[in-house]
Amino acid sequence: MSGLTLNLDLSHNGESSFVGMKNEPAGNSKHQRFVKKRRFLERKGLLRDKQNQCSKMQGPKSLNPGPPPRQNEKKHTFAPSLSHPKSPVPKPTPSNSQPHLPLFKNNTTAPSGFFKTGSKSTAPKKYEDSAATSSQSFTAAHSLASGSTRPQVLGAAPPFGNPLKYLALDCEMVGTGPKGQLSEVARCSIVSYSGDVVYDKYIMPTRPVTDFRTRWSGIRRQHLCNATPFMQAKKEIVKILTGKVVVGHAIHNDFKALLYSHPAGLTRDTARIPLLNKKAGLPEKQAVSLKRLTKALLNQDIQVGNRGHSSVEDAKATMELYKAVEVEWERTLARASGPR
Repeated sequence: MSGLTLNLDLSHNGESSFVGMKNEPAGNSKHQRFVKKRRFLERKGLLRDKQNQCSKMQGPKSLNPGPPPRQNEKKHTFAPSLSHPKSPVPKPTPSNSQPHLPLFKNNTTAPSGFFKTGSKSTAPKKYEDSAATSSQSFTAAHSLASGSTRPQVLGAAPPFGNPLKYLALDCEMVGTGPKGQLSEVARCSIVSYSGDVVYDKYIMPTRPVTDFRTRWSGIRRQHLCNATPFMQAKKEIVKILTGKVVVGHAIHNDFKALLYSHPAGLTRDTARIPLLNKKAGLPEKQAVSLKRLTKALLNQDIQVGNRGHSSVEDAKATMELYKAVEVEWERTLARASGPR
């Protein structure tokens, strides 16, 4: 019976090991778990190329590197696979390079101060809102500097340049009280920037009418038979005027008759715009009637005949007068009010 022969290698610092086996330290258990998880993520394709390269160049060699990649295997992307819908997808980290600034009109970038620095993150909705606000202010400032026909009003509440914000108002009065000395509204008309009629109603005064003033007002007794009560009409008118730029000629008289007060920053009185008198060749401080200004600047005749005035006609003429000096007058108001 032959005996067994054992070959021992005692050349490594006196420590014995089996032939063909490597003697490497087992390593820290925590590190082994980290390596195991990393290999799992590599096989799933959830690690980015940069991390894979760093792990190959700087990371320690694993004891079992795993199977080599297949030649025909497609490169993994960051999009989650359909076979692993619940696999976590790492969020891309922000790049250190300069962010792409949104383009405005004429292929220009956002003005300085558009992006706030120092914050870690910004909610997408807040970013869109701030970008929209900055875009509007930048576009308005650019149009004012380039001589656009619709500059930005710095002192007024609504953004200048929106025709929907402008209305022209005119009221016709009748006399009430002893000898018709008190003026009350009997008709009110409101027209848009383009001259379309927005509101036109006959209004029943709160007191009995003692003087219809037909020669000037155009109001007759039959017009008030089915007229709207004053308080109801006032609610309708105030609802239309709220938040709008109201244009009128000596409009303080209309507001007084309506028992209404409109913000001064949203009021344009053509009787108090010196540019109109200047263009008409009249003294700037002189009080000029609507009829005279309309004839001098628009070459139109209003308030003619024996049928009296028409509040719709007067409101349209007032809006046309304002539009004739709109750009220059709004720039004057902007310089007078200055930045907020």
